[in-house]
Amino acid sequence: MRCSRNEMINFYCYENGILKQCDAPKAGSWVSVVDPTPQEVRELIEEYGLDSGFVKSALDEEESSRIEREDDQTLVIIDTPVSAIDDDKTKNFYTLPMGIIVTDEYVFTISIRETQIINEATRGGIRNLRPDFKTRFVLQILLRISALFLTYLKQIDKISSAAEQELHDAMKNELLMQLLALEKSLVYFSTSLKANEATIEKIFRGRVIKLYDEDQDLLEDVLIEMKQAIEMSSIYTGILSSMMDGFSSIISNNQNIVMWRLTIGTIILEIPNIMFAFYGINTKDLPMPYTWFAISLTALLTGITAFVLLKWKKK
Repeated sequence: MRCSRNEMINFYCYENGILKQCDAPKAGSWVSVVDPTPQEVRELIEEYGLDSGFVKSALDEEESSRIEREDDQTLVIIDTPVSAIDDDKTKNFYTLPMGIIVTDEYVFTISIRETQIINEATRGGIRNLRPDFKTRFVLQILLRISALFLTYLKQIDKISSAAEQELHDAMKNELLMQLLALEKSLVYFSTSLKANEATIEKIFRGRVIKLYDEDQDLLEDVLIEMKQAIEMSSIYTGILSSMMDGFSSIISNNQNIVMWRLTIGTIILEIPNIMFAFYGINTKDLPMPYTWFAISLTALLTGITAFVLLKWKKK
């Protein structure tokens, strides 16, 4: 088997208590695959013997979380959280599937683009990550994904709280768009978390991936973290939905106030037009046909109308 090193296919080995990058894989290595080219996909299938359906599923952006076993290979597809900032500086959160394929010799992680999980793992951000202990390696990745969901959920809560405070002072379209983006992000998170929970529970039953006694506690931690993330997502979704409904009512009320003020202004400005129209035409027998009287009467009627309308508004 040719073990050439490619830019998007990297090998990691656990040696002397450290996970480090190596030039060629050996038994118990982790093979990290990020956005592979068609040639690299063929290499994974032909040289490493990966199931072609597993590889294609791992690279499918619409693939949902699941676990599947075929011959001596096990595929775990798990949704991972991702954050991004749009061109209009709106922060969005969404999920991307990542495939983990466990074979007799290696553990493969395959994703369509680089994620924070992969970065942390390759840089030693996950303690005691040993690919030679395949089951524990998978569970540690799942635990970190669950923790990252919780981290992003807390960020969503902070962003929504800050936007709420700013919206109390002034209604801005940018803030409303940010809240809408967060609301959509929570929908993505909630859907992905429920799918991840079903996958982890299937692992928990131990019918697909071989579980060892020392891995039971770790798997329970993963399941607890995932359930906590689901609960937090549900709570934040309810809070954000109520907040959006509240601001929608405020916007509607503000619009009504503006329309009322415009209506008052229109009525008040119409009185001078009517009075000066009467006194400006060539009609006989008008009472007190003097300029000063017309101006005084107009001012009096305008003042009375404005007082009545404003007083009525307060009631």
